[in-house]
Amino acid sequence: MPTFVYEAMDSQGKEVKAEIEAVSEAEAADMIRAKNFFPTKVAQKGGKTAKGGGSGAHATHAPQSVNRKKGGLTLNFSVNQKHLTAFTRQFATLLDAGLPVVRSLDILSSQLKPGLLKEAVADVKEDVEGGSQLSEALAKHPSVFDKLYVNMIRAGEAGGVLSEILSKLADYREKAQRLQQKIIGALVYPAAVITIAAGILTFIMIFIIPKFETMFKEMDIEGGLPLPTQILITMANTLVQFWYILMFTPLLAIVAYRFINKTPPGRLLIDKIKLKLPVFGMIISKSSISRFCRTLGTLVNSGVPILDALAIIKNATGNQVIANAIDQVYNSIKEGDTIAEPLRHSGVFDDLVVNMIQVGEETGELDKMLIKVADTYDGEIDTLVGALMSLLEPILIIGMGGTVGFIVISLFLPLISLMEKIGK
Repeated sequence: MPTFVYEAMDSQGKEVKAEIEAVSEAEAADMIRAKNFFPTKVAQKGGKTAKGGGSGAHATHAPQSVNRKKGGLTLNFSVNQKHLTAFTRQFATLLDAGLPVVRSLDILSSQLKPGLLKEAVADVKEDVEGGSQLSEALAKHPSVFDKLYVNMIRAGEAGGVLSEILSKLADYREKAQRLQQKIIGALVYPAAVITIAAGILTFIMIFIIPKFETMFKEMDIEGGLPLPTQILITMANTLVQFWYILMFTPLLAIVAYRFINKTPPGRLLIDKIKLKLPVFGMIISKSSISRFCRTLGTLVNSGVPILDALAIIKNATGNQVIANAIDQVYNSIKEGDTIAEPLRHSGVFDDLVVNMIQVGEETGELDKMLIKVADTYDGEIDTLVGALMSLLEPILIIGMGGTVGFIVISLFLPLISLMEKIGK
């Protein structure tokens, strides 16, 4: 019987290296999982590495995403997250009803609209039919199923509670999407108002103000134009002469932002600035911490080892400052420390988060405490979003009113001077 060398993670997140005898690599991986280990590498002694069994960053093989070639070009499309959440919820329902995994995937694949998700599900179904674990099949499509998704499915398979894990994953995704929609929805109104107002003001500056300037020159006002009128005309002339520069400035700013954001120091600087913004910084901070707590709580509740969970979350917070704090927590736990203490010293998480996590560790209900913290922060984010809207509306009204008032006053001052001259 062949001998296989394997590397795995135990339930405490410690690395295990050993050998095992099995008929095939797939059977060896199953035997390793039966020991409550998560295999990260399985290879026949003197042979090649197994195709499956990798997990997260420890996997030795690179999972391949779904690529469809048309006319010699490889096309990659992003997946609609709402569709993926709906797929997860329906998958959980079908498994809970007693349908086998392959049959469930077949039903879901047939009802999905053409796209990357449908192609990925079809490929996953084929791999599962061929004897692969569901998590291993999903891991081959990282552009569709991220590390969080794959590791929760792997934990569900190991514990025999796949339908429950899928339900928890669907709940997590639905809550995360609702929070994101609230924040985006709060910004749509001010963004639309600012865009429309900028368009109207640009039209006035380019087409209306120059005509008034011509009229004022013909009037030959004694003593020259009032200062506000001169400022307005200068601004209009500048916009007319350098419109192309002003038009491309936002585009250049976006390109510069993306370029700087791609470098680690630049991304860290931008994320620090985001956290310092009034109101917006609070929303960004609380939403990142809420995402961290909800994701960690969901993973821990699903049976994923704490170190694996932290490694997954580090790249999913959306903020480099908080990701660095999580990295410190990861290193501290590897050295035998608790979760609460490194969080306290990070300077990112407030006392509420730290104290509740500490209580969760002491009572053995860390996952429940993390979810409670996330729910608490979601409520605070709702309050902040409402406050932001209440703050933005008067600011927009005052700003637009002030701008329009300045234009009207600047245009009427020369006319008033002329009328006074005629009256005399």
